[in-house]
Amino acid sequence: MKIPRLRWIIALMLCAATMVNYADRLTLSIVSVDLRKAFAMSEQDYSHVLTLFLIAYAIMYAGSGYIIDRLGTRRGFAVFIFTWSVSQMLHGLSIGKWSLGACRFLLGLSEPGNWPAAAKAVSEWFPASQRALGVGIFNAGSSLGSALAPPMVAWLTLQYGWRAAFMFTGTLGLILLLFWLILYQPPHRNRWLKPSEYDEIKDKVRPPSETVAVKHGNLRWGAVVTTRASIGLALARFLTDPVIYFIIFWLPEYLRRERGFDLAMVGRYAWVPFLFGDAGYVLGGWLSGRLVRAGWSVGRARRFVMLLGACLLPSAIFAPLVPEAWMAIAATCLVVLGHALYVANLQTLPTDLYKATEVGTVTGFSGMGGAVGGILANLGTGYVVMHFSYAPIFLIAGLMHPLSLIIIYKMIPEAPSAA
Repeated sequence: MKIPRLRWIIALMLCAATMVNYADRLTLSIVSVDLRKAFAMSEQDYSHVLTLFLIAYAIMYAGSGYIIDRLGTRRGFAVFIFTWSVSQMLHGLSIGKWSLGACRFLLGLSEPGNWPAAAKAVSEWFPASQRALGVGIFNAGSSLGSALAPPMVAWLTLQYGWRAAFMFTGTLGLILLLFWLILYQPPHRNRWLKPSEYDEIKDKVRPPSETVAVKHGNLRWGAVVTTRASIGLALARFLTDPVIYFIIFWLPEYLRRERGFDLAMVGRYAWVPFLFGDAGYVLGGWLSGRLVRAGWSVGRARRFVMLLGACLLPSAIFAPLVPEAWMAIAATCLVVLGHALYVANLQTLPTDLYKATEVGTVTGFSGMGGAVGGILANLGTGYVVMHFSYAPIFLIAGLMHPLSLIIIYKMIPEAPSAA
């Protein structure tokens, strides 16, 4: 039995993995008010729990790509999906701040593997002119997960309690793992791929020699991550990743504290900005690919779409200033849309600039930069919100992507062609 258009099925499966990944991490923010009451936690305590997640996330992001390159895409991704799913379920057994923090730390160690594994899979299955679309599709899972999680988790919590919400979302990952192990192999080894489709892509994707697991000693982690482009990618994500972390972790808190929402209202409305993220990820990937097919260089196409996204981010500044809650949500929608346009192309750059045996390592290292930025921003957010207001946080969020784009232009070379 052969599956037609298999590379797009692979992209949708990567999207599903990212969706589950984000639903898992977002569950805590949705039930945060109820959980903080149960464990007598302040906003500062809550920021400490989030920081434990981000510390682990930063530590493992740096190494997860190396693990993926060493184990290969199929085995490496399976290890991370299994671990983060079990970690999520353990949240439902926590009994206080520190046991919750320990579960959050374990989740942070396992969730980063999603991105280097997905980027590596895209580099194995998609030609350069379609890679940004492949990256956009799997990244759309982050917005899908963020959009579906509020109503789903709110309903589960209202019906069965917050512990059931963690158990259910963790179980989704184990179901996904089964499909991953059945369907995924690189093109030259995949028994589900039609011969005609393999002939169509085999000369446009990574050769079989670059899709195997890398033997110890053949991948020099230090030499790869100290290149100018790798450092530039890490700095760019250091500035931009905290913006989406803020939306994910703090938007429900903001709506409940500053806009008077209850849990049911969060479930009804907090998902809306992430719908714009879904559109932005796919549109951003499609648009740069369309420009490449129109004759633009790969690098110029990626940067142009990133510029479009960066121009939308200053709308964040107005979110806490407008009088109505729907206006604040509308401003947040533009923030998430701009971030999605930007990230669909930013996360494609490692696949354009590095060999397939290095893509996971570079993606993981750059993601570590984003996680470190998230740690510092999260600690700052907890302090500023507790002692002042959300306005300074929204102001800073509105400026990060334009600053990041300057780094892209100064430090990262253009990929010259679609070859």
